[in-house]
Amino acid sequence: MKKQNLALVTGANGHLGNNLVRLLLKKGIPVRASVRDITNKAPFEGLDCEVVYADMTDKKSMVRALQDVHTFYAVGAVFKLWAKNPKEEIYDVNVQGTRYMIEAAAEACVQKIVYISSIAALNYTKTPITEDNGYNPDRRDMYYNSKSDGEKLAFELAKKLNIELVAVLPSAMIGSTAFKPLSTSYNIIDLILKGKVPVETNININWINVKDVAEGCYMAAEKGLNGERYILANEKSISLRETTIIAKQLFPNLNIKLPVSVPKVVLFFVAALMESVSKILGKAPVLTIKDIAMFSGLKQDFDISKARHQLGFNPKAPRQVVEEAMLYLVKMQRKSN
Repeated sequence: MKKQNLALVTGANGHLGNNLVRLLLKKGIPVRASVRDITNKAPFEGLDCEVVYADMTDKKSMVRALQDVHTFYAVGAVFKLWAKNPKEEIYDVNVQGTRYMIEAAAEACVQKIVYISSIAALNYTKTPITEDNGYNPDRRDMYYNSKSDGEKLAFELAKKLNIELVAVLPSAMIGSTAFKPLSTSYNIIDLILKGKVPVETNININWINVKDVAEGCYMAAEKGLNGERYILANEKSISLRETTIIAKQLFPNLNIKLPVSVPKVVLFFVAALMESVSKILGKAPVLTIKDIAMFSGLKQDFDISKARHQLGFNPKAPRQVVEEAMLYLVKMQRKSN
């Protein structure tokens, strides 16, 4: 493989990572796919790519994986909003992992990095919400903090180490195909289809097709300007209630009920109860106090003109994205029954 062509994709067995690997291969780009579990071959069946071990918390493994790589797609990261020890399990892994990845890329003489950040790193206090508004000042969530601080660190290190770096900030990725285990975004759709969102939380989600995000990552490598960040999302978000209405229209025979509106104090009580149960069971709660405090009423509507004009980013409309994901999940559920 020639250095000027080879791309490394970390987290290559994940939802975005695997879609990105497939896209790059279709475009004739040689791909090295890195994973932590090298024994799981299923995500790469039929794909002509090299699969290697690498862990973002193990700098030496990253240096080995990045040898002879021209473009590094830094996809792998911890993506969860709840953990028993969120500082250690989410924040420290993502931020320290970012440091190791950028430093390893410099040691391996990588030419370009596409750093996959998140809309979690955006400043929602200014409208319209653009890349130029700065970073999220809300420090109540360790995942959101890790994406803001990780992205800032990535730019600082890339500048210091003289590596070209572009950041992309995707929203909630779903689509017509999922790779197990289901991502957090798919889990929300799954809960709606199963009628397990009983109360109106007034939470809005910006749904995006994962294949559009993969295309945006590739375009960022080809057309993105060094030191710039690009939102890969839709202009408008959809509430969980609106998402449930779409589900009812698609599947009138399923027992899907619209969430009931309740006072916010009731939402906090329900969230507190769920958190108490989660501590006993050791599983993530469906709703947390932090979710209500941070996201209830928050509009995830973005100005994506920068990605449209500079990259050629043109995502599918939110409703189409949601419908495709729902049709896929119901199809898979019927197959398994």
